[in-house]
Amino acid sequence: MNTTFHSTRGYSEELSSRQAIRQGLAGDGGLFVTDDLGKQQVDVAGLVGKPYQDMARTVLDVLLPDFSDSELDECVHAAYGSQWLDRAITSLKPLGDDYILELFNGPTSAFKDVALQILPQFMARTTSGAPETSERVMVLTATSGDTGKAALAGFADTCGTGITVFYPEGKVSEIQRLQMTTQTGSNVNVCAVKGNFDDAQTAVKRIFGDKDLAEKLEAGNNVSLSSANSINVGRLVPQVVYYFSAYAQLVERGAIKVGDEVEFVVPTGNFGDILAGYYAKKLGLPVGKLTVASDRNNVLFDFLTAGIYNRERPFYETTSPSMDILVSSNLERMLYYMSNGDTELIRSLMDDLQNKGSFTISEALLKQIRELFSCGWADEDQVSQAITDCWNANHYVIDPHTACGYHVLEQEPREKAMPRVLLSTASPYKFPRVVGKALDLDTTGTDFECMDRLSEATGTTAPKNLRGLEHAAERFTDVISIDEMSDYVRDASQRL
Repeated sequence: MNTTFHSTRGYSEELSSRQAIRQGLAGDGGLFVTDDLGKQQVDVAGLVGKPYQDMARTVLDVLLPDFSDSELDECVHAAYGSQWLDRAITSLKPLGDDYILELFNGPTSAFKDVALQILPQFMARTTSGAPETSERVMVLTATSGDTGKAALAGFADTCGTGITVFYPEGKVSEIQRLQMTTQTGSNVNVCAVKGNFDDAQTAVKRIFGDKDLAEKLEAGNNVSLSSANSINVGRLVPQVVYYFSAYAQLVERGAIKVGDEVEFVVPTGNFGDILAGYYAKKLGLPVGKLTVASDRNNVLFDFLTAGIYNRERPFYETTSPSMDILVSSNLERMLYYMSNGDTELIRSLMDDLQNKGSFTISEALLKQIRELFSCGWADEDQVSQAITDCWNANHYVIDPHTACGYHVLEQEPREKAMPRVLLSTASPYKFPRVVGKALDLDTTGTDFECMDRLSEATGTTAPKNLRGLEHAAERFTDVISIDEMSDYVRDASQRL
C-alpha cells in the first residue's frame, strides 16, 4: 500500500513515512498524519502468544509500510533486546481487580524508551545509500522530564545524528535532571532553559519553522533538524504496539476472549501516550474506552468536559513533572481524525490557540470525542494518597504520574464486563522522595538515600541505571533564556 503523510493543517506536502520521520514537523507547523490509518487492520488473534518483537514487526509493518521487512527486523532487534530488564518488554500484572501495564523496564526507566529505542533506528534508515558524512540530522527536543533522557540514550553516538535536549530549569525531578546532565556521547547536548515546558516546546516549534536558520544549517554543515518529541510520527507509532501487547496478555491469561473490549487508563500530558491507544483502535484493537488521567494542570480534563481548550491558565509545578503541560501537541492529531480530516478546521483551531490562547469545538464534535475518551484528574493530595492506597491494597509501588491514573481508576465507575488496564509510565525510583513521603518514610538526605529507604521498606530494587547516578559526572550545566535557544541549536549543529 502506497501510504503518504501530510500535515494536519493541509495537503501542501505529501511525504512517505521515512520523509515524515526525518522531517519531524510539517512545514506549516502541523503534525504528520496519514489518511490510510485504519484501512488495513491488524489480526489481533494472530498476536496472542507471540513475543513483543513479533507484535512490533506486525503493527509497524501496517503503520510504516515503506520500511522493508528486513529493515523492520533490524530496527526491532536493536530496540527491544538485552537493554530491557523484562523480556516481555511491557509486562501486564494484576492490580486488584484491574491490571497494570509496566512500560518502564527500559534503559531509562520510563515509557518513552518503548519509542525512543527504535526511533534512532528509523532515523538511520531515512536516507538511502548516502555516505554517512554527506548529511547530518540534529534531533531537537524539549522535555518535561522523561523524553529528554530516553532520546539521549537512544541517539547517543548514532552516526550522522546529533541531539539537543532542552528542559525547564528547576521543573524536573533531581533524578530526571541527573539522567540528562550525566549523559555520555560525543553527539549529545543538554541545556536548561528559564521557563516551563510549554515555553520550551513552543520555542522548539518556532525553531523548526525558522527557514533562515534551516538554510544556514544546511549551507554551513549540511544539517537538517528533526524531532524526537511525540510530534514525530516515528516516535508515536511504536507506542501503539504496547496496547496490542496488553490485550494479547489478557487473552493469554484467560481474562478476555479475542473481540472483548478493554478500557485503558492513561496518565498523559502531551496526549501522545493515549493517542497511541486511539491508533490501536483504528487498527482493529477492541478498545472500549480511553481515559485521560491528568494532574493539577488539568487542561485536557477541562477540554474533554466542556470542549474549550484554554492554555491561558495558571501553570502548576507538581510532583508529576512530565505531565506539567498546558499545550498538548498530539491533541491536534486526534482532532484531525475525529473531524474526518478537516484540515481547514484544524488550522483555524490551532491559529486560535496560538493567537487567542484558546479554542472551542462544536458540541457535535465533542460528543463524538466523548464516546471514546473519558477523563479525570488528581490534585497533589490525591496523588500522594493514591501512592499510599495502591501500596496498602496491592503491595505495588507506583510513581506520581501513574498515581494520577490510579486515582482516576479508583474514582471511575466500573463496567464489570470490561477489564481495565492502567498504563504505568515511570519507575517510582525516578521520584523516590515523593513516593517515600507518601509511604511515610524518612525523606531527609539525598534522593539516593531516599531510594535506599524505599527499597528497604518495600522489598523492591532500584534500577541500576538510576541508583548509579549518585557518582556519575555531570557534563552539562548551561542555563539559557528561551530567546537563546535558537543560537544554542546553531552552535550545537556546527559541532556535528
